[in-house]
Amino acid sequence: MQYLNNAFVQFFEFLHHSVTSVIPNQNMSYGIAIILMTIIIRIIILPLGIKQARSSLIMNEIQPEVKKLQEKYKKDPQKAQQEMMKLYKEKGASPFSGCLPLLIQWPILIALYYVFNNLSGINGVSFLWIGDLAKTDIFLAILSGVTTFLSGYLMMSGNSEQAKQAKTMNIAMSAVMVFMSIKFKAALVLYWVVSNLIQIAQTVVLKKIEMKKGNIKA
Repeated sequence: MQYLNNAFVQFFEFLHHSVTSVIPNQNMSYGIAIILMTIIIRIIILPLGIKQARSSLIMNEIQPEVKKLQEKYKKDPQKAQQEMMKLYKEKGASPFSGCLPLLIQWPILIALYYVFNNLSGINGVSFLWIGDLAKTDIFLAILSGVTTFLSGYLMMSGNSEQAKQAKTMNIAMSAVMVFMSIKFKAALVLYWVVSNLIQIAQTVVLKKIEMKKGNIKA
């Protein structure tokens, strides 16, 4: 983990130095470097993100069919499981695909937490409305919760019991992110907010594509 942390520190310093050569203003260069780093990370995990988002959208769409199979084979759970897995394969969905991006995101967040806690250069640096990237920012913390909620909300559809549980979990997760963001440095929360905005845009585009293909309904 230490190797990953050091790699992120070196990469961010290289990125910030590159931005500074174009934009000498430290207040702007640090903020832009964080945004650029977020975009680069999102591009790297883009194939996985698209696969996960597509699978989640289709999973939501086929819930009525899943429920019918569960009812049809309620006396034979093994058969029900086999039929559901067959349905997932036919539709190109996976009930486990949503876990992998989260497993990748957490090490990145931990590494960036290390980065911004070991960069003395961001102390006193302001960006946009953020007074100090090395301190907490309440408005940014609220944005982290709002964007987390929207990112999850766009993936949901239907009124099944599973959909209701997912909506409740999304609200809880959004509240947790606000609570955590109040304690984190604004630099890290800025990364999370920008990452969420990219995820929202990605989901909107993907939904339109899947609607055109007929895989999901409007």
